[in-house]
Amino acid sequence: MATRYTAVLDRIVDGETAVLLLEEDDSVREERTVPVADLPEAGRHEGAVFELEVTEDSILEATYRPETERERRERLQDRFDDLSERL
Repeated sequence: MATRYTAVLDRIVDGETAVLLLEEDDSVREERTVPVADLPEAGRHEGAVFELEVTEDSILEATYRPETERERRERLQDRFDDLSERL
């Protein structure tokens, strides 16, 4: 049975292996590794956000979500700016 998750590309190891953090209810549920070549080319960078369809032992589909990535980056920048103003 396949399950859908939001995932963030945490890091790329050796230029060949992508480490994805699978999220559920706004927290990291698990970590998966896949060959970078298996991801959509536009999303082959740290911080890229994907919608994944996974089974217990494999990733069936990875869809890059650039708009979700942009929104997350903006929220993080806003939080950083708010914290900086307090100092």
